[in-house]
Amino acid sequence: MESTFIESIKKQFAYYKHLGDKTFEQLQEPDFFWQFNAESNSIAVIVKHLWGNMLSRWTDIFTTDGEKEWRNRDSEFEADLNSAAEVLEKWEAGWNCLFNTLNSLSETDLNKIIYIRNEGHTVQEAINRQLAHYPYHVGQIVFIGKMIQNEKWQSLSIPRNKSNQYNAEKFSTEKQRRHFTDDLLNDKNQE
Repeated sequence: MESTFIESIKKQFAYYKHLGDKTFEQLQEPDFFWQFNAESNSIAVIVKHLWGNMLSRWTDIFTTDGEKEWRNRDSEFEADLNSAAEVLEKWEAGWNCLFNTLNSLSETDLNKIIYIRNEGHTVQEAINRQLAHYPYHVGQIVFIGKMIQNEKWQSLSIPRNKSNQYNAEKFSTEKQRRHFTDDLLNDKNQE
């Protein structure tokens, strides 16, 4: 298995998108707009923020700053989406922008300098920056989903009290070089 940073990072981002997708599958329309309190964000607002960030950061990365002039970050935190379909449309648009850019990169692009708010980053540093940012918000989405679903929540990782069984299955196979997400679609309950 040939592994490159870009291939690895695409799998890592796909994993976090998958966690969001699997959370959305467990929700009803009103759940996308539920807020714990007035200071907290709904899933819809978090998705809107991720969408705005992804479009800004990953559009024309070599020719424009990652904080685009057309981005209005403050408006991303306004609760003005009206349907789960609208939320999911933004979710997909943001991730598509990210993956289209990642798919266009070569390993030689990783050391090129790009800018975010006039601060130079190598492409690899910019990727790492967003790999810290997006999972932070996906974790919020998952946590809100768990709060809403409570005892009906379907685990997105190793289910409670199943660690020994999961580990026994993993250790029963030969050691091999692979990415932990390789079974993502085949082994849905134990990512």
